Amino acid sequence: MPTDIEIAQSVKPRPIVDVAADLGLSADDLDLYGKYKAKIPLEICSRPAKGRLVLVTAISPTPAGEGKSTVSVGLTQALRRINVKSVLCMREPSLGPVFGVKGGAAGGGYSQVIPMDDINLHFTGDFHAISSAHALLSALLDNHLQQGNPLNIDPGRITWPRTIDMNDRALRHAVIGLGAGNGVVREERWVIIPASEIMAIVALATSREDLEKRLGQIIVGAARGASKTPVRAGELKAAGAMAMLLKDALAPNLVQTLEGGPAFVHAGPFGNIAHGCNSILATKAGLALADVVVTEAGFGSDLGAEKFFDIKCRFGGLNPEAAVLVATVRSLKMQGGADKKALATENLPALEKGLVHLEHHLGNVRQFGLPVVVAINRFTADTDAELKRVNDYAASLGVKVVLCEVWGKGGAGGEDLAREVMALLASKSAKYAPLYDTALPIRDKIETIVKKVYGGDGADFAPAAARAIDYLESIGLGQTPVCIAKTQYSLTADPTKLGRPTGFRIPISEVYGSAGAGFVVAKAGDIMTMPGLPKAPAAEGMSVRPNGEIVGLS
Repeated sequence: MPTDIEIAQSVKPRPIVDVAADLGLSADDLDLYGKYKAKIPLEICSRPAKGRLVLVTAISPTPAGEGKSTVSVGLTQALRRINVKSVLCMREPSLGPVFGVKGGAAGGGYSQVIPMDDINLHFTGDFHAISSAHALLSALLDNHLQQGNPLNIDPGRITWPRTIDMNDRALRHAVIGLGAGNGVVREERWVIIPASEIMAIVALATSREDLEKRLGQIIVGAARGASKTPVRAGELKAAGAMAMLLKDALAPNLVQTLEGGPAFVHAGPFGNIAHGCNSILATKAGLALADVVVTEAGFGSDLGAEKFFDIKCRFGGLNPEAAVLVATVRSLKMQGGADKKALATENLPALEKGLVHLEHHLGNVRQFGLPVVVAINRFTADTDAELKRVNDYAASLGVKVVLCEVWGKGGAGGEDLAREVMALLASKSAKYAPLYDTALPIRDKIETIVKKVYGGDGADFAPAAARAIDYLESIGLGQTPVCIAKTQYSLTADPTKLGRPTGFRIPISEVYGSAGAGFVVAKAGDIMTMPGLPKAPAAEGMSVRPNGEIVGLS
């Protein structure tokens, strides 16, 4: 089997104007970025919706692999093969994972979006625009301190970090402003761009006006004094210039799948430390132009899917109607205690123990009112007995299992899944509703997610987190959704606890407001907003050949 980059490079893409024509768009509707990439006007995103929205989510990730993005691409390709006018909506990849250990996020095998190398690297410059807007606010903030600080900002209460799209643990905690004339000395931290509040704002904004309003609402810190009055980006007169830097980045990006179908790839918040969904604008464009829109949300149903339902759909007025839950026999065996090195060997006892993990994620999706199908990404080592056990177990829960071979066969390997998704949509059985009322106190919303989504007994709030909640409610941020930042590897806050743990509590170490994004962030345990590189980063195996061809990107 060729590598992902080799497969992507072997395909001659369709001109993007031809791909756009499949959606009823003309060349005049496009802002071209070369032959194979384009942005579309925001006007398209405000057209009436005619499409049906399908979410692809997954069980908790393991080193065995699940393939949620690959299934999302393959399902969209398969829908086109059965003559359904479909479009894919995915997030943009971050350079941090690309050069770290996870790799890119354009799908895999014969179910990818292309041009894969462009999408995984600089693409249309959206991440750079977000980084620049974020950096501008940081610079204006520190310049304000240097130029007399008329807003009386307390340097010890600054909450606005800096950002970079790279895994760099050395930037988690730093001191800036050292040396004469170099500004006010203070502590500083960096977050990776997918954790930037501006990334969340771009993903959640519904217009240029909404974008600028949200940017102005960003809280950068607090003023001196007992009241700790919040200071916002609007008071620093930053919102207009930031919106200008983001003018083009706000427009959705149109690319294509390996089989030439349309795909919107736009915005890239992580699902563990942010809300994990592509932009509302891209999704609305898809719904205006296609009959079925396939979208994915980061990591498992406890993270990206919960935030998709409780944050993105709520803010965007979206109505999802079906869901696909992705799993593999290999990952279920790991959830049941199987050794990673022995996953190619039949192990029914481990599989049996891991099936309760699948059941939990099924329950998560169903409690939001959506019908769901399980897509099993098939590996050659999966035995008939193992596949039958998964099928029988899901059948006992009233859910159908479909074998998916889109990685090796592209859309042809996902036609059964496509037909089942269309059957779910035809049933019109969806009754989507968010999990909680935003009017609830912050603690109650966190407790609701912990109990109903993670399966825990409740949350324990560190003293600093408890004080922060009281402060946020006092400044008007009590009636917003909650975005919990938690490890993706477990339903708990402990990444080593696999399967379906019970009797646990979630420690909430920190709570802070993302007023521009419109939600409150609660950090569970030691989750970090700036990852580090592994001992052997993927970057070490990458290069460019003399003809300009990229090697080692995955």
